[in-house]
Amino acid sequence: MTTAADIMHPGAQWIPAHETLDRAAQLMRTLNVGALPISDENERLCGILTDRDIVVGCVAMGHDPAKVTAGEMAKGTPRWIDAQADVGEVLEEMQSHQIRRLPVIDNKRLVGMISEADLAKHLSEDQIATWVESVYAKG
Repeated sequence: MTTAADIMHPGAQWIPAHETLDRAAQLMRTLNVGALPISDENERLCGILTDRDIVVGCVAMGHDPAKVTAGEMAKGTPRWIDAQADVGEVLEEMQSHQIRRLPVIDNKRLVGMISEADLAKHLSEDQIATWVESVYAKG
């Protein structure tokens, strides 16, 4: 059985909710990623911040990324998957919520992220086609 841990990109890092968006952008550049899970003061997932969130939700709105925090950008209920979940559960979670990045949690700790690139490396063409259709479909 292929698990979330088998297909994830290991070594994901949190951005604390109190950190500013300019710091988040710097961390994204350092890690070469386009999204960071946001953690609350107890290191619990409270959202996901994307590079697009920073540009569209902050900069394009005329706000200063040095003054807006990651926590202020966190919206909705964050989705995640257990490291031991089957790849079918990963696909279901991403498809049903139309999300492109999924944090992987093991024993209440962030251990990785699953992105489109990870899916492309590990899934069959049919699985990828089904996922793309459901995630990118206009609803």
